[in-house]
Amino acid sequence: LKPAVGNGSTGVRLCRNADEVADHTTYLLGGKHKWRSSPRVLIEEFAQGPYYEAEIMGNAVIGVTAAEFDRAPHFVFRDSIFPALLTDDEHTRIADVALSCLQALGLGWGPANIEFRWTKRGPVVIEVNPRLPIGITPRAVRLAYGIDLVTEHIKLVIGEEWDLRRRHSHTAATRILVPDRDGILDWIAGDSLAAAIPGVAEVKLYVEPKTPIVRKGDCRDRIGHVIAASASPGQAKAILQRAVDFIDWSITPFPTPGERE
Repeated sequence: LKPAVGNGSTGVRLCRNADEVADHTTYLLGGKHKWRSSPRVLIEEFAQGPYYEAEIMGNAVIGVTAAEFDRAPHFVFRDSIFPALLTDDEHTRIADVALSCLQALGLGWGPANIEFRWTKRGPVVIEVNPRLPIGITPRAVRLAYGIDLVTEHIKLVIGEEWDLRRRHSHTAATRILVPDRDGILDWIAGDSLAAAIPGVAEVKLYVEPKTPIVRKGDCRDRIGHVIAASASPGQAKAILQRAVDFIDWSITPFPTPGERE
């Protein structure tokens, strides 16, 4: 169940029964939410299976990202890898469906990213976005293939010829840092140690100590990220995990009403 307007999984929730649907509908249609300008909701079948995203420029599928989410019932990204570990047949099926979407919608100019779930029926389309992917995906594509999607998009806009040739073929692995509780962030550390590991391309923390942490179940829950790149998927994942192991934080839960008294 999701609002008809929005992004970053804001207001999106997996509902397992009629009561949860009713409760979340009441939440979405009430209050002062940014999607209240369009007081409508979408109810969709939950597509069970691995998540993939096709990164496209024009009619060229640059590659496919695989990603995993944090805890249900929300949809907050946690891990991703580019390019996804797919068989040739799986990649072809995703690419064919992605390009068919662009053709059906009259798209095909510039960047696009199309989200899928691979179900028992094969790839099921979740979203078609006629824009660059939001977040750190362009950085992952640049690390893996040497293709700067932002620069190539600018070239297209100003009438220059773009260049989508791969400079190399590596793998980029990403971890989004997500807190497991609400409260006051006492401290967060280890980012400098993580960044010093060979193969780690980027470590960023979005929060400072003493920041109140109030999880919303969407992209605003992220408190940082780590990106690693290497010549093989296994090495990229190992480097990423080693870096993430250096990063730690402490959150003191908010006092309950009784404790405050």
